[in-house]
Amino acid sequence: MGIILEKYRSGINLGGWISQSSYAKEHIAGFVKKEDVQKIASWGLDHIRLPFDYPVLEADDNPFVYLEEGFGVIDRLLDWCKESALNLVLDLHKAPGYAFGNKTEDNVLFTDETAQKRFVSLWQEIARRYRAEGDNLVFELMNEIVDAHGDTWNGIARKAIEGIRGIDPNRHILLGGPYYNSAAGLDTLEIWDDERVLYNFHFYEPFLFTHQRAYWTHLRDSGVSQPYPGKIEGVDKLMALNKPEHYKALNADTVFDWAFLENALSPAVAFAKRTGRELYCGEYGAIGLADLGSRVNWLRDINDLFEENGFGRACWTYKGMDFTSIDGNGEPVSQEFIKALTPKDQ
Repeated sequence: MGIILEKYRSGINLGGWISQSSYAKEHIAGFVKKEDVQKIASWGLDHIRLPFDYPVLEADDNPFVYLEEGFGVIDRLLDWCKESALNLVLDLHKAPGYAFGNKTEDNVLFTDETAQKRFVSLWQEIARRYRAEGDNLVFELMNEIVDAHGDTWNGIARKAIEGIRGIDPNRHILLGGPYYNSAAGLDTLEIWDDERVLYNFHFYEPFLFTHQRAYWTHLRDSGVSQPYPGKIEGVDKLMALNKPEHYKALNADTVFDWAFLENALSPAVAFAKRTGRELYCGEYGAIGLADLGSRVNWLRDINDLFEENGFGRACWTYKGMDFTSIDGNGEPVSQEFIKALTPKDQ
């Protein structure tokens, strides 16, 4: 059994804490506490994925100088995880010169040498600080790459991995592909002659279900409530959203079910078989606007498929961010929801 199935089989993200947030001290102090980590452990999960943004660790007006206060947040979480027997993935969600939500022209990491040096240097600093940790800690180089320059990401990732390896030769490192870490992007990645380089993808299929009526997407005005399992709803409304290329393979008879998920997951399955490498799904989930019963059904099916194929995973997300797993009182949105996250043999 590899490290993924041994230590990173089923986890959850702490999105919105030190990533995609205001970075305000009050928010950081209150959004996640020790009791939250204990609660996650009580659910039967084995790890946390922590998205973090570089401004927490490094200021743009003082590059290459690292912020102790920001590292203190990670240190505390790491201690809490150890106390609760949880492992931790450190996921760089926003890097100098890159964020998945940026306009293409703002993502200068692919072309700017200084941004690339900052990216590598930041990971080297993280490697130095945590090189005494064991397999309880994994590094994820970057969240949801959208590489407009073809193979550029492989070269940048190589610099970062070699920079980490010069400090910590044994750290497991997660590498995801372009196209927002989609399963289809895995085939663009360099296959390292290093079994401690692991491969990562995200899974939000079918998008019409997982992101139904999401305010930041073209679906916000669709008015379509999509069940799972079930036939596609509101094809006429969707075709009127000026995104017909998204739906050309769908029609009113399209059914979102186990078979649909299995087909959507097939590029990842094929990659794992071709390369013999472990795979980890760093994000998957369904928006809270979806019917709760449908969310549970979807989670149950995709987690069964992950189990069937030996993929580790971390659900998006624990709290807030429109994909919450808990309610306003800090309780699970339902016990069936939590049960769907947990391996059946737990």
